Amino acid sequence: MGLPVIIQIENIYYPILAVIGVPANLVTIVILSRGRCGLSKCITRYLVAMAAADLMVMIFEVILYEIKDAYFPNSFLNYTPICSLNIALVFVSIDCSVWLTVAFTFDRFVAICCQKLRTKYCTEKTAAVVIAVVCSLAVLESVPIYFVYEPREIIDNVPWSCNVKSSFYTLPIWVAFLTLETILTPFLPFVLILLLNALTIRHIVVANRVRRGLRQNNNGENQKDPETENRKKSIILLLAISGNFIMLWMVIFVFFICVHFIDIQFFKQDYNDSFTIMEQSGYMLESLSSCTNTFIYAVSQSKFREELKSVIKRPLASVTNLIK
Repeated sequence: MGLPVIIQIENIYYPILAVIGVPANLVTIVILSRGRCGLSKCITRYLVAMAAADLMVMIFEVILYEIKDAYFPNSFLNYTPICSLNIALVFVSIDCSVWLTVAFTFDRFVAICCQKLRTKYCTEKTAAVVIAVVCSLAVLESVPIYFVYEPREIIDNVPWSCNVKSSFYTLPIWVAFLTLETILTPFLPFVLILLLNALTIRHIVVANRVRRGLRQNNNGENQKDPETENRKKSIILLLAISGNFIMLWMVIFVFFICVHFIDIQFFKQDYNDSFTIMEQSGYMLESLSSCTNTFIYAVSQSKFREELKSVIKRPLASVTNLIK
């Protein structure tokens, strides 16, 4: 009997994602770290941290979890303690990626909507502190994940692979942890990103309307406003990143809600079950969200696009010179 269709799709999908996602995030980190993209140091800090977190997702979730299970099932990485540690690191990287997106969204909200707080909050130093706090809390939050799993089987007295303990769904402490984990990722980030974006857009629309009216009264004609143009660029980048997150996390978000209100469990082995297919599809889309920001920057930021072309041309030029 062949593999279920969803597993066949995953076995093709994840290697392609890794081939694209790892170089994309590495290139993003290199380009942004140079500081030549016309972005403030504060924004650059957040974007570099987000790219680093996305790279961690590519490594721990896509390569060391999904690809390892598909192509190297007998690897030492399937030894239960190592397997449990890797899954905990998957949660750390995902939590960092998600909450750094929230932190970046909040930073842009403050920069655009809170002029008095802007000078104190939207600084490189504050960004560094926020990033450190987010990553530290992500590590602390994910420590219990290591203890959620038990060996799927014992081979020659060696615990092998990882299986969610049955007590995870019945013991009050684990039920409380699952509820907290679902609230923190992805429910609360969803709500915060939607709310902050709505408030930011509302502020920009109102502010642009007032500025347009004042400029027309002063000049008697509708001229281009540099401040309005700058705000447009900021909001395009913000909405592209936030919209990408919301769209690609939607399926797994709905699945997490279903786990709490319908009698279903995580990581079921019945791959013909519609909820299992929904869960696996959600994980695929969630992983995709960790390699799309590079393309968002390339489309929305002209200076990033120029730097990207430069990075790509340099090795090609070196290869051409070697051939000659």
